[in-house]
Amino acid sequence: MQTVRSSEELAQSLASLRERGRLALVPTMGALHAGHLALVAEARSRAEAVVATIFVNPMQFGAGEDLGRYPRREADDARLLGNAGCDLLWMPGAADVYPDGFATTVHVAGVSDRWEGEARPGHFDGVATVVAKLLLAVRPDVAVFGEKDFQQLAVIRRMVADLNLGVEIVGLPTVREDDGLALSSRNAYLDTDERMRAASLYLALGNARRSILAGQDIGAAVSEGRDAVLRAGFSRVDYFALVDAATLEPLEEQAGDMRLIAAAVIGATRLIDNVAV
Repeated sequence: MQTVRSSEELAQSLASLRERGRLALVPTMGALHAGHLALVAEARSRAEAVVATIFVNPMQFGAGEDLGRYPRREADDARLLGNAGCDLLWMPGAADVYPDGFATTVHVAGVSDRWEGEARPGHFDGVATVVAKLLLAVRPDVAVFGEKDFQQLAVIRRMVADLNLGVEIVGLPTVREDDGLALSSRNAYLDTDERMRAASLYLALGNARRSILAGQDIGAAVSEGRDAVLRAGFSRVDYFALVDAATLEPLEEQAGDMRLIAAAVIGATRLIDNVAV
């Protein structure tokens, strides 16, 4: 696997990779786990060459969030990606992605407004902007993202469609621990007791899903799910809702493809998760 850090090196390396055929992109912020490696495996199944990126994007972190302490393990991450069959790793610096005078922001209205958009103002502008830059720099045929950040996936799909970027966006189901906890780089923040309780978020989502499919009132099922998360030791629930899977608008009755989405805080760690309904 080749590792490059500048846009100039990237352009040179991409020229030879494109000669192989289809090109796939797996954007990450590093601190890789089995979920990221599943994305690489999916990318390999869809293209002849795979590019991964590691960039902790300052534009998607708000004031007081964990930009400074976000896990950074470049050497270990590079080894994992190489072993997984990645062909090229691009690790740009902030000055390369956002050079002096950078003044453009990509805003995806509608699908980004609620939920994470309300809890983390400006977050999705940062996500959309950096993903647009990565896609334009690499020009892949396909890009693979995890469904754990389900609203992020919806934002990216809307942006790619609206801007006619010509990239196939693939969402891969969430990879989980044995107890159901969604794999996340931020799980490293959990202490032993918090880690044990953290799986209650997925458990509450699963119970709410079963209740809704059994015909229980959606409002009651959602309320019970929120209460169950708090009883398990989470200090705050930012949202626990049933939404339309495409628009992310809240639902009061069953309609087509749906998602239960949730975000909650345990200790000093904010976790998000979702399940299909």
